[in-house]
Amino acid sequence: MRVTVPSLAKLNLDLRVLHKRPDGFHELRTIFQTISLHDTLVIEFDFAKRTQIDLSSSIDIPDNLVVRSAKLVLDHLRVNARVRFVLSKRIPMGAGLGGGSSNAAAVLIALPALAGKPLPFADRVRLAESLGSDIPFFLHGGTAVGFGRGSELYPLPDQPARPALVVATGVHVSTAEAYRALGRDVTNALTSPAESFILREFQTIAWTLDDSGLDQFPLTNDFEEAVFRMHREVSSSVRKLRRLGAKPVRMTGSGSAVFGIFATPSDAWKAAASFHPGAAFPVRFVSRRQYGNLWRRALGPASDASWFAL
Repeated sequence: MRVTVPSLAKLNLDLRVLHKRPDGFHELRTIFQTISLHDTLVIEFDFAKRTQIDLSSSIDIPDNLVVRSAKLVLDHLRVNARVRFVLSKRIPMGAGLGGGSSNAAAVLIALPALAGKPLPFADRVRLAESLGSDIPFFLHGGTAVGFGRGSELYPLPDQPARPALVVATGVHVSTAEAYRALGRDVTNALTSPAESFILREFQTIAWTLDDSGLDQFPLTNDFEEAVFRMHREVSSSVRKLRRLGAKPVRMTGSGSAVFGIFATPSDAWKAAASFHPGAAFPVRFVSRRQYGNLWRRALGPASDASWFAL
């Protein structure tokens, strides 16, 4: 069997870092949003006596999550197969857009369908969490709020297909360094009094986020101040997007990509011409229903066996 599946990028519309937990991770609150920028993954699948996994990628990626995900899901399903992946990368790497996580989720969705062996959704989420904190979100798509490490997810009403421009600054931001720069204290409490204002503001956004303009909400990314201080190129791109008329403008994840929301798709395309070729990507928001339909079309009749909850 051979299928071609999508692997969409994400934005963090809002991202709060509360404190460091005793397990070494940070307690987060975030709002995820899938966007139309995507990689493409071609998968060839055949049952075999011994498992063999091959990956051809347009970019060399050490410790590629595609291969790790494939081994994990085939072992879980107790299936031996020859699987060949051809990965065409378009999502900038290390930019906070979730490209690697999306690739891994694509494998977790597609392989059970191709093998004809249903993988209960709870098991799929557990496998995704073992590979990375952002990966469970890509089993859902659309607009969702993330708690804890970002892997505890709850749906929010889907946003309209907002036009936006994503700018890849080309800067490498160390996620560990970005967390250290925040200087969050370690606590085993769920929240602290010092975090109450942050949580109230985040709750307000989550409860009132609708189809009105996003510039009406106090969207925040707690990493921005530290990253802007360390990498002027990132803050420069933010200022440029604002001058071009984007509202709001934010960084996604721990960087280094930034995005701005525009009134119309043509405004986003015009703004893209102001950046270096290949650095700016006009996109639109992708709803949970659209995300599911993309997958159903990609997998065809096999999608009935995939059991992904969309």
